[in-house]
Amino acid sequence: MGKITGFKEYKRQNFSIAPVEERIKHNNEFVIPANKNAMEIQGARCMDCGVPFCHSNYGCPVGNNIPQFNDHIYKNKWENAFRTLMSTNNFPEFTGRVCPAPCETACVLGLNNDAVTIKGIEYSIIEMAYKKGWMKPQVPKIRSGKKVAVVGSGPAGLSVASQLNKAGHEVTIYERDKRIGGLVRYGIPNYKLDKKKVVQRRIDMMVEEGIKFVTNAHIGIDIPLKKLQDEYDSVVLCGGASLPRDLPIDNRDAKGIHFAMEFLAQCNSRIEGENIPKEKEILATDKHIVVIGGGDTGSDCVGNSIRQGAASITQIELMPKAPLERTDAMPWPTYPRVFKLSTSQQEGCDMDFNILSKSFIKDENGNVKGLNCVKIEWGDKGFSEIKGTEFTLKADLIFLAMGFMGPEQTGMIEELKLDTDARSNIETNNYKTSVEGVFSAGDMRRGQSLVVWAIYEGRECAIAVDEFLSNKKTMLNARSKSLYEN
Repeated sequence: MGKITGFKEYKRQNFSIAPVEERIKHNNEFVIPANKNAMEIQGARCMDCGVPFCHSNYGCPVGNNIPQFNDHIYKNKWENAFRTLMSTNNFPEFTGRVCPAPCETACVLGLNNDAVTIKGIEYSIIEMAYKKGWMKPQVPKIRSGKKVAVVGSGPAGLSVASQLNKAGHEVTIYERDKRIGGLVRYGIPNYKLDKKKVVQRRIDMMVEEGIKFVTNAHIGIDIPLKKLQDEYDSVVLCGGASLPRDLPIDNRDAKGIHFAMEFLAQCNSRIEGENIPKEKEILATDKHIVVIGGGDTGSDCVGNSIRQGAASITQIELMPKAPLERTDAMPWPTYPRVFKLSTSQQEGCDMDFNILSKSFIKDENGNVKGLNCVKIEWGDKGFSEIKGTEFTLKADLIFLAMGFMGPEQTGMIEELKLDTDARSNIETNNYKTSVEGVFSAGDMRRGQSLVVWAIYEGRECAIAVDEFLSNKKTMLNARSKSLYEN
């Protein structure tokens, strides 16, 4: 819990951020962590709150024992803090960078003060562990003889694989792309999460632990899912919710209109040295960019466009601008949907809310040249257009960042005729699909969500798979914890 009076004595200290004019010149991480002593002081701010909502259902999805690792940090017991953190979170190097930190918005201190810097402490713990050599491969001493195939190498797939490997099962992950990581590899910009220094570092360690990876393997399309069923004792589907929401308005066929993930994936591939064929290049350099969608994905399009030297960037959103503070509709300790500029938006873009896209504009060669819009107002029965507010945005490239509709229905779902729910996600009962021996976790099961929720899903699914394979109550949680606490 830190120092009893620490929250009274010390102020919150956030990590520093490189100036805009410097960070937009490169694609590297630009957050500057605080030093060891500063983080120990921040750990002291964790108060004796009685009921720590930070690791309840309102806070951390994976249930990190936050008061305990804060206390260890305050007392300069960094290795103990690391072992506590790793007992619940497989990939704190990911969450410490890209998680929106619901733990902090549920922090009791945050009721009338600045919350504890939990995310910063988590980041500092795992990076210290790598530096000191505490973070090392955990190879199971005994193998069960059971084999599991995991389809999809995003955070859910990596998490379930990591847990099942610890339980002694032989795990192979199949990934349709060239590189491992799914969303964290191809979706999240490199300036938020470095792929070579952070993601690949963790993948390499998983290889040392005995997990096998097969890339360029599109299960359900190039390789029948039935083949995996025949070769493995169990199959876990973690293919994500990759079906983007489209915008079927006039001139949708114009060249230069792309789903956000097409652009983001290409940006990350280019940074990692992949050669993008010229006819498939999506570059924002010297172009007028319009991003439709005001969420994180749209914001990532903004940040990458800035770094590529766009002539102008406009981000529009159908919904109203969120309030600046909590309202009665979002009481503490629930996660508040309040307005906050992302670091990318701070770097420079025009933003507008309550904007309806009416039609795309294309030239005689079929290239997009603009977007016809109108302002709207919201009421109890939806929205209505405001007469006389029509306007046009100039655009050479338009990115559709309006969220995702669920998992792709062709391929694996179609092949096995898996049951799906009302939102088209794979329907499960304790992570079991409608087909014996086939499980599912992550966005493919729950819909588009956070990286930390995907990690939680993977961990929970691994328990169900282990019980299925061993035909008895699992000891997986105890095993995974003991690897770091012995």
